[in-house]
Amino acid sequence: MTNDRRLRPVDLARLAGVSTQQIRNYEDAGVLPPAARTASGYRVFGEAHRGALLAYRTLMRGYGPVTATAIMRALHEGDVPGALALVDAAHAALHEERVSLRAASEALELLAAEPPAPLPRSGGLRIGEVAALLGVRTSALRVWEGAGLLTPGRERGTGYRIYEPADVRDARLVHTLRRSHYLFDQIRPVLEGLRREGGSAALRAAVAARGQALTARTRIMIEGAGALHAYLDRFTAAGTTEHASTRATASADVSETITGSTADGPGPGDPAAAVRR
Repeated sequence: MTNDRRLRPVDLARLAGVSTQQIRNYEDAGVLPPAARTASGYRVFGEAHRGALLAYRTLMRGYGPVTATAIMRALHEGDVPGALALVDAAHAALHEERVSLRAASEALELLAAEPPAPLPRSGGLRIGEVAALLGVRTSALRVWEGAGLLTPGRERGTGYRIYEPADVRDARLVHTLRRSHYLFDQIRPVLEGLRREGGSAALRAAVAARGQALTARTRIMIEGAGALHAYLDRFTAAGTTEHASTRATASADVSETITGSTADGPGPGDPAAAVRR
């Protein structure tokens, strides 16, 4: 496969809606494969670079700029398995977000179906009383506290743990979700959301909005994966032949056209030319 069309940095910049300097930055970062150079040192891009740019910009929308850059860099360094592993990791992280969201939804159903029973007495409960209320060992409550899921206060003077109604509610949610085999890392966002939103109604709205955002992000990630697949087919088929061919055939008339353009930098007589190439 060979380049049928030569492109200037300004051509790619217009395609992506970025500056020509950003295109140079993309090449330096490995987002684009290495560009051919004219005799005067100016970059000559081709259709492969156009494909890489489109793939990256689509990936970036769903995977974020850091992960998208890492994927493209690994690909252009010849580490295709590494690039695909980054894609897998991003989808696995999204799955974990969905699991946590499902846990939040189940916790909300619990709150709606089982209003917390009044505490045996005012002034808070000690750890043994909470354990008896939930039917768990005191050691379980200590483990949950050590994991950052519970934050009971301490009684002045004695230092004993004191569980206020909100602490008992949190312990009840942890107990229920643990029986459903949720991990601590999946339970923690549920409790943080409940505390942050201040109540189940507000958290329910936040969960619904987050679910819609995850669905939209999944669709964008699928689109990005499709763009990467199309580019990967071209990349693996072409290998380095296309880029080597472009370097070898960058002619003097192409050099004259580019160096005379202000799109990629100043003319050859400009002292800043070496910096802006």
